[in-house]
Amino acid sequence: QVQLVESGGGLVQAGGSLRLSCAASGRTFSTYGMGWFRQAPGKEREFVAHFSWSGGMTYYADSVKGRFTISRDNAKNTVSLQMNSLKPEDTAVYYCAAQTRPRITTAQAMDAALYAYWGQGTQVTVSS
Repeated sequence: QVQLVESGGGLVQAGGSLRLSCAASGRTFSTYGMGWFRQAPGKEREFVAHFSWSGGMTYYADSVKGRFTISRDNAKNTVSLQMNSLKPEDTAVYYCAAQTRPRITTAQAMDAALYAYWGQGTQVTVSS
């Protein structure tokens, strides 16, 4: 099992920044990458970003490219999501998830069904 705990959510004005962190513990050696997803009220969960352990490849949703950056801290076993230029439409519960498949494609990195472990989520609210 892998345990994931998110932190760093909160309330911010449009144009501001937040940094989310996801701390992983347990059988982390069984994972091949981590992703961030988000779910706004009344909407389906959507992909935000992915960091692959293999070569440090990163993938982003078009809606956050150029504004969000995903990174990994090996020493702390954490994955972070730096969110800049936040917009009201970024308001959602943000979840980190661990992926256990090696050599995934871009499409697979965006597929929530292929992530085996999930955190509880952290609320991000962007006011206009």
